[in-house]
Amino acid sequence: MDGKTVVLTGANTGIGRETALELAKRGAHVVMACRDEARGEAARAEIEAATGGRGRLEVRALDLGSLDSVRAFAEKANADLPRIDVLINNAGIFPQKLEKTAEGFESQFGVNHLGHFLLTNLLLDKLKASAPARIVHLTSMLHTKGTLDFDSFRGEKPYKATDAYNQSKLANLSFSNELARRLEGTGVTSNAVHPGAIATEITRDMPWIARKVVGFIFKNPEAGAKGPVMLATEPTLADATGRYWKETDEKTPSEEARDPAVGKHLWDVSAEYCGLV
Repeated sequence: MDGKTVVLTGANTGIGRETALELAKRGAHVVMACRDEARGEAARAEIEAATGGRGRLEVRALDLGSLDSVRAFAEKANADLPRIDVLINNAGIFPQKLEKTAEGFESQFGVNHLGHFLLTNLLLDKLKASAPARIVHLTSMLHTKGTLDFDSFRGEKPYKATDAYNQSKLANLSFSNELARRLEGTGVTSNAVHPGAIATEITRDMPWIARKVVGFIFKNPEAGAKGPVMLATEPTLADATGRYWKETDEKTPSEEARDPAVGKHLWDVSAEYCGLV
């Protein structure tokens, strides 16, 4: 990864932190896009100490729950990053009560999908100019239990945390597949990965007993980073696009995730929400 630049969301903790560590070990310039800059800087210092200064790490502010923050981040990245070789849409949330983004969207849809949708679109020209380039979306096998309810994106329906999470992960995968179709022939690939059942801070809003159980039975973030790192670096996957992995094993996603009509509808609605049309 020497000479390559990676933009990584949610890079200060969990899977994101371990992914940043592994990519830095391989010599990458990792732009750590973090909501909390102080925690990002602390993570950067720890990673630099662990790698002996291998690679290059820098922290930049990004709040995926604010489309204005996404635009500000992308504007700066497009202005001062000579290239972007890999974009990893890693950050995610799982609040147990209904929360909304700055623009009034249900927060799991807004942060897990919509913020990444806008970020990706605003960085696409830079990615195309840097081709061959890769986009990696973190999703979940729980997408198979979700369905896209287009009447719920602003929190109009009664809130159930697991349903909102499953929907957001389906949106990630549907977006990845639609993006792959739209990027055909550009030299930019789009793939999705379920990192495994990983104990991360995404469970911080769960009841304490549930957090204890998760911490006991789930894998550690280091294991969760294996899939994203593979999709970002593996030479044999240079031309792979529109595909889905469970950890490091390729799988077939749900029928809804594969449906081009659903993907196009989600794209059109998301673009409208983000002011891209």
